[in-house]
Amino acid sequence: MKDEILKLLKENNEFVSGQDISDSLNVSRTAIWKYINQLREEGYLIDSVTRKGYKLIYTPDILTYGEIAEYLETDYIGKKIVHFNSIDSTNIKAKKLAAEGAKEGTVVIAEEQTMGRGRLGRGWVSPKGKGIWMSIILRPNIDPIDASKVTQIGAAAVWSALSKVGVDAYVKWPNDIVLNGKKVCGILTEMSAELNRINYLVIGIGVNVNINSQEFPNEINNIATSIKAEVGHDVDRKFITAEILNNFERFYNELIKYGSIKTSIEICRKASILLGREIKIITNQGERKVKAIDITDQGELLIEENGKIEKLISGEISVRGIYGYV
Repeated sequence: MKDEILKLLKENNEFVSGQDISDSLNVSRTAIWKYINQLREEGYLIDSVTRKGYKLIYTPDILTYGEIAEYLETDYIGKKIVHFNSIDSTNIKAKKLAAEGAKEGTVVIAEEQTMGRGRLGRGWVSPKGKGIWMSIILRPNIDPIDASKVTQIGAAAVWSALSKVGVDAYVKWPNDIVLNGKKVCGILTEMSAELNRINYLVIGIGVNVNINSQEFPNEINNIATSIKAEVGHDVDRKFITAEILNNFERFYNELIKYGSIKTSIEICRKASILLGREIKIITNQGERKVKAIDITDQGELLIEENGKIEKLISGEISVRGIYGYV
């Protein structure tokens, strides 16, 4: 109901009377007042004048459903957004909600994460209002061994969204998006499954959008960047968030309906920063220098070492350039 009231206010440049809102939405004037106060608490500036009603004066830069909805073209991904001003980790919350029965397509978004996480237990810097920190709950009817394909879908969705706003990024298999040689986005897919059945997947997506370069800690400043740091100006978090979700649903439906991630793989191949290059593969057994040859139709990285061809799945693997991050 709060989002419906917000939509009415956005559609009118003048005051909207409480009675008109009540009649339009079939809700009491007391309830309207309650929802207006909730919107104010979220940062909306709403003027109210006796006998004239309410007028929206200012809209904050937040990633609620009410702010993303005008750009959203999905059927189910992102139709339910659980928004937090601050949270420990969107993946942690999404897994809790998934275990409690949250519907497929539910998205957890936070303006700030205090315990953001990347792959292999690494931390993730998530300052308030500066990025896209979200997790999508999925319930695919696929074999658990195919869960890693969803990471490729996520990478293709993010790359496509950035491309639409003119950002020339690259994909670093299996889960990073790279801009000017530095990491601008990371993807973390986690799963609850039985032997041959997935209970749920949670795919976490973190995009550094409007972080200033000096805000990155010294230990990651040479490998991490933001869109703003590279293009020189703030960009619209709302539009990019919606575009990621729009693309994700389209690519994910291809997997669910046809068992294919062809479109996602074509994007990840085309935008790959690794293919044709010498790279380092880092596992708990140590490091290996190999050549990245291709990404298979199943999302595996095809490598060559001493004339021998091998397929890698993401798992507990890190990929680096010979002389640095890429």
